[in-house]
Amino acid sequence: MADLKAILTKDACPPLLTPHALYISGQLPALADGSLPEGSMAYKASLCIENLKAILTAAGSDISRVVKVTVFLTDMKNFAEVNSEYEKHFGVGGAPKPARSCVAVHQLPKGVEVEIECVALPGGGLKGSEEEEMEIRAKG
Repeated sequence: MADLKAILTKDACPPLLTPHALYISGQLPALADGSLPEGSMAYKASLCIENLKAILTAAGSDISRVVKVTVFLTDMKNFAEVNSEYEKHFGVGGAPKPARSCVAVHQLPKGVEVEIECVALPGGGLKGSEEEEMEIRAKG
């Protein structure tokens, strides 16, 4: 499994990079300091998506290369508001919209109401450097 790499970022669960895909764990609506702010479901969804974007950037990819998204909600009544925010970020500028699933769950970590994970195509290489709080380590 020498072709698997963990992308380590300062404040996020490490995604897993393979030669064909970047797997990003579910992101909570958290600020950089880890706090979970109050606000609308759209705001919380935007935080999840911004966290995904930060990890994608750290891994040398971007949101236009996302091929699959899974949204977890504790209440499907929030779908329309979350979907409204989702559409502001995915499939923008002519990029194809990724495949998506939205799943209702009983509860999510830390009592949040939304969590979003994704799978993306790897980019053309990493942006930044170790000095920018990122490091790649080969696994295996």
